[in-house]
Amino acid sequence: MWNRNPKKVLTSVRASFQSTGGSKRVGGVKRIANTLGFSRQYSYKLKYDEQKIAHIKEQVREFVHKVRKLLPQSGIKKIYSLILPDLQAHSIKMGRDKLFEWMRSYNLLITPRRKYVKTTDSNHWLNKYPNLVKGLEVVRPEQVWVSDITYVKTDEGYLYLSMITDAYSRKIVGYHIADNMETTLVSQALKMAIRGRLYDTELIHHSDRGGQYCSKEYVQIATDNSILMSMTENGDPYENALAERMNKTIKEEFFPDRPFKSKELAIKATAQAVTLY
Repeated sequence: MWNRNPKKVLTSVRASFQSTGGSKRVGGVKRIANTLGFSRQYSYKLKYDEQKIAHIKEQVREFVHKVRKLLPQSGIKKIYSLILPDLQAHSIKMGRDKLFEWMRSYNLLITPRRKYVKTTDSNHWLNKYPNLVKGLEVVRPEQVWVSDITYVKTDEGYLYLSMITDAYSRKIVGYHIADNMETTLVSQALKMAIRGRLYDTELIHHSDRGGQYCSKEYVQIATDNSILMSMTENGDPYENALAERMNKTIKEEFFPDRPFKSKELAIKATAQAVTLY
């Protein structure tokens, strides 16, 4: 026992005596410190350190609650990046692993969602396009856009969200949400992305082989704006991993863990999520 860190020894003994009510019988921490050969000043320092740690934990918990209020399903990585300025402003040195440990102790970790509903139907007669991004190094904005469709559950029924993400900047450049998966769902997202273009350079649009992306209307919009079409091969989801990961990120970090009460609330939350991401 005497080879252990004295701080740990005193903490352990204090906890043991307090849990049994023994601290009152033997005169409290001061008496324990004297018995173990520690100075009174050291026992005071230990008490101060414990109070300081408790205060820091409370501050961090407030920072996390502030983020969770706005982003109820945000994960550790997102929370850490958002509270880092607060940690630095209060001179709190904490890594992501320590934050995870504390959040777990406060039961603040989120529960993983179930797998998503399949929204891609590639069994159609429409023309499909080769994968132009396989092995391609993305080195600039507006070199590759990736797109996918996901569902949004509400008490009034499902909505469907189409997003287009810049593969270099990870910025959501276009999106549209509707109560169906018609071609208009994806074409509106594409038109929004095109309106926001900044560079007159070669651009590849990459997606799965869903009928909406292969439709004449959608391909025509891309062609009219000198955008090259690219698609996954044999429906392999790993070939459109970034777009699918964006769907997951938006839903897990910005949407509640239960269905929206109305479609209107879901639409507003989606707009807010795209703005904040």
